Amino acid sequence: MENASAAGTAKRRLVPALVVSVMGLMAAGCVSSGTGSAATPQQQSRAASVPASGATSAPTVAAAGTESPPPGDIPDSTVYLVYRPASGQYQVKVPEGWARTETPGAVSFTDKLNHIAITTVRAAAPTLTSARATEVPQIQGSARHFALAGISAVRRSAGSVILIRYSADSQPDPVTGKVYRDAVERYEFYRNGTEAIVTLSGPAGADNVDPWRIVTDSFRWLR
Repeated sequence: MENASAAGTAKRRLVPALVVSVMGLMAAGCVSSGTGSAATPQQQSRAASVPASGATSAPTVAAAGTESPPPGDIPDSTVYLVYRPASGQYQVKVPEGWARTETPGAVSFTDKLNHIAITTVRAAAPTLTSARATEVPQIQGSARHFALAGISAVRRSAGSVILIRYSADSQPDPVTGKVYRDAVERYEFYRNGTEAIVTLSGPAGADNVDPWRIVTDSFRWLR
């Protein structure tokens, strides 16, 4: 009888223990499935970093920007050659490969939108006064939408030179018909009753300061 009583007592103690164990397992299952409980901050962070579809996306790389020089920029790699007219009066350096056109007393060099013209005439020595009173009105009469930028005396290797700077519309492009706004520099060299007018032009905004300086600083009187 005592053995039976002890066995009954052991069974009564075992049942509550099993119930507690089963309830613990059920609670753990609820936590692991996320049902009925809030996710930890770490879990929220990991969930936010993964797309809803479960697919990963490659990072977007912006295309490298490209730049191009303004129309008329003369490359720094340009080679310059010495030009002497048949008269032998002077010499000057001009960019290699530019198209050349010669007429009596004048020559021009052209490449794309840039232009160099050299004209020699018999004249009195140019001055700032004569440039403003005589030459500017003459230029204005032949240039379209002429706008004077300045008149000054500058130094070049050949000596003191009168410089007239202005802007005007270019001639229409023979192929496209486009008209550009040109920046023009007109240098007036003088020696022994002869004036050499060196006119350089190209689209406004083009960076041709150095090429124009190379050309005008290379001018030399030969006789």
